[in-house]
This record gives sequence, C-alpha cells and structure tokens, in this order.
Amino acid sequence: MTRRRRGLLILAGLVAWFGFTGLAVAHPHVFVSARTEIIYAPDGSVKALKHIWSFDEAYSAFITQGLDKNGDGKLTPDELTELAKVNMESLPDVGFFTIAKANGKVQAFGEPSEAALAFENKILTLTYVLPLKQPAAANRSFGIEIGDPTYFVAFDIAEAADAVIARDAPKGCVVRIARPPKLDPAVQQKLAQEDITAQPDMSGYQVTTRALVACP
Repeated sequence: MTRRRRGLLILAGLVAWFGFTGLAVAHPHVFVSARTEIIYAPDGSVKALKHIWSFDEAYSAFITQGLDKNGDGKLTPDELTELAKVNMESLPDVGFFTIAKANGKVQAFGEPSEAALAFENKILTLTYVLPLKQPAAANRSFGIEIGDPTYFVAFDIAEAADAVIARDAPKGCVVRIARPPKLDPAVQQKLAQEDITAQPDMSGYQVTTRALVACP
C-alpha cells in the first residue's frame, strides 16, 4: 500500500486484519458519514473547517479493539486519546481528505487542533478543527472538496440540513452541496472483485463531495 492509502486511522492495520480473517472485501473499505462547519472570522474571512466524521460500525469495532482499559464495556474520551493522536499524525499524509479554495485559489492548512473521539451506539466519531494556514478572504466564494479520490475510503456527506454549514458567514451567503453521482452498477461490480490491497483506477469518476459558500 502507498503511504497515502494507509493514512486514515492506521489503515495498514485494517489491511492486515482483513488479510488475517480471510474476508473478501470490496472497494471501498471504510465508510464515513461526514459533516463540516466552515468557520468565518468577524472580518468575513474563512479561518478554519470543523470536521465531524462518523465511521461505519464494522470499522469502528475494528479500530477500537483493546481500548477499553478498565473493562467496563464503555469507551471514554480518555481511553480514546491515543487513537485521536494517531489521527492527527496520519491525516496530513492524505491531505486531510480535504481541498479548500477561496475565490478559486487553493488554500494551505495549518496544524489541526481540538481533536476528539467519541464512541456511541457502536459508531466512532472523530471531531477536529482544521485551520487555514492563513485566514482567507472569500468575498465571492469559498469551496471545499471532501473525499478520497482512490475510493479506499468512501465519504458520504449527510443529507441533513446541517451537513455543511457556514458558521458566522457574512449576511446573504448560501451553501450549495454537490454530491457525486452513484457509480454505474458495472463499475460497482468491478470494484467488488478487487481485493483489499488493490488500488483501482478511479480516474474519470467523481467520488468526492463539493460544497460552495457563495456570497453576494
């Protein structure tokens, strides 16, 4: 596997686990239900993104194995601290699965902060703040693209009204979300035949979600 594809939550361990159990797993291998807040400063510039990512039940169970140190059947924030740290160390390798553009210009990210994990109803949720390296004037538009172009991880932006919000944005700004179309059944069948270590050619397919904040 490439460095990029093992970035999110020690995915190399996921490969080893599936290989050990002998399970045949199609692409993608991890499913994420995502929400994002685009955070504006008082002067109208964009200063950060707040990502809230909930992982599928199977992956949540795998990645939290052995973390219940006191054996009480619950995972507390303290028990998840080290895993949250691994996230923050790994996600830069995959560009945080995020592209941000202010008025069409790609923005660099700073050091993430406020990382926290919660485990509820068998689902692991990661929350963290991803600041822009420099606050960006976005008087016309601010756009983000979220997802894994290799389709190893499938990001699904929730259908909820607050799936992507512009917090403290200037008056009149609106958010528009463009979700990728569903893959053709023939493509899905082809991906299902790939083993977990394969890297399918996804060029030509849109598998990431885009959101745009347009301001008057």
